[in-house]
Amino acid sequence: MSRYISESLRELVSRRADFRCEYCRLPADRSFFAFHIDHIVSIKHGGQTVAENLAFSCPVCNLSKGPDVATLLGTPPVAVRFFNPRTDAWIDHFFVDVSGLLLTETDIGKATIKILNLNHPDFIIERREMLRLGLL
Repeated sequence: MSRYISESLRELVSRRADFRCEYCRLPADRSFFAFHIDHIVSIKHGGQTVAENLAFSCPVCNLSKGPDVATLLGTPPVAVRFFNPRTDAWIDHFFVDVSGLLLTETDIGKATIKILNLNHPDFIIERREMLRLGLL
């Protein structure tokens, strides 16, 4: 499977996401760094380079996720998949507290927050500022 993503496919994925990271919701125009097109299921796990398997992602989320598709949660540990922007609604798994903390009541949300480190202090400060500016 090709890793090449055409310009037209990049544009489709970016527009579909409204130019926001599909994991942390950071607007691309608020980032100092170029956003990535993420393979939701990586090529090494059989994912394809097609619109249905691609997400618009900030570099921090994409690099944190890497080729992973799940993590272990609980005792005893159970594999829990990550949030999938093509099949899951963000609002079903996450909500932002006025403090900027990202909260969840689902295991999918917990797995995603854990691996993407979405409650790192820098993310919390960034979300609090986005809330203040009406961007989130």
